[in-house]
Amino acid sequence: MLRLGRREFGAHEPVIMAIVNRTPDSFYDRGATFRDEPALARVEQAVAEGAAIIDIGGVKAGPGEEVTAEEEARRTVGFVAEVRRRFPDVVISVDTWRADVGEAVCEAGADLLNDAWGGVDPRLAEVAARYRAGLVCTHAGGARPRTRPHRVAYDDVMADILRVTVGLAERAVALGVPRESVLIDPGHDFGKNTRHSLEATRRLGEMVATGWPVLVSLSNKDFVGETLDRPVKERVVGTLATTAVSAWLGAQVYRVHEVAETRQVVDMVAAIAGHRGPAVARRGLA
Repeated sequence: MLRLGRREFGAHEPVIMAIVNRTPDSFYDRGATFRDEPALARVEQAVAEGAAIIDIGGVKAGPGEEVTAEEEARRTVGFVAEVRRRFPDVVISVDTWRADVGEAVCEAGADLLNDAWGGVDPRLAEVAARYRAGLVCTHAGGARPRTRPHRVAYDDVMADILRVTVGLAERAVALGVPRESVLIDPGHDFGKNTRHSLEATRRLGEMVATGWPVLVSLSNKDFVGETLDRPVKERVVGTLATTAVSAWLGAQVYRVHEVAETRQVVDMVAAIAGHRGPAVARRGLA
């Protein structure tokens, strides 16, 4: 059982996490949800399309202009409070590596801290424990926040992913984070080249076998673009293909830009796997 905020999700229940970037320079939407009203409209649309989690980020992952903790908090804290007010049952996640920002957003009503940089600030897990919030434990290959990988190498990339993510998850629980609210994430593209991310996808079942719920953040990433030689705006098909494979291998949470399309993919895979029935079953029965 995965428990986040007011919501509980069964072992085979796929969960959609919709991305809402409060940044002017995000790689995909180029600042489309930087202002409050477009961002709130994005939340409303995502919830209507089947997202159970809204993931709010105040700093883009890649290199760019410096964003201080104060500015990151300014972009996210008030917005978290407003989303909490308008959507009391939605799970609110905040994508941050900073403990001070984590503290502020938890005070405002966040349910989950999405630590995409792999515990670079170890105090973030302590914040999650103090507020009984969930935590995403990600493999970033030791990369510093907002840096790109350069000639990174692993003897066995999945072995390293398992060592880091399971270690972070176990530390979080030891600190007091509820066990049922901890997820692990292979960290596609983070501290990895394209071949590493493809291998992490291919071997995702090894993460699932640990028993920790697995979150994948695949949406329109560079490993999809390089694999198919497609620019950012032409990576949806490749993303959905990778999503289907990840769903078949047992991932549970999907951090995405395209909510409706992802919802259909994961529901279809769940039906093929026998975890859900068809929405309608008339064929051959009339």
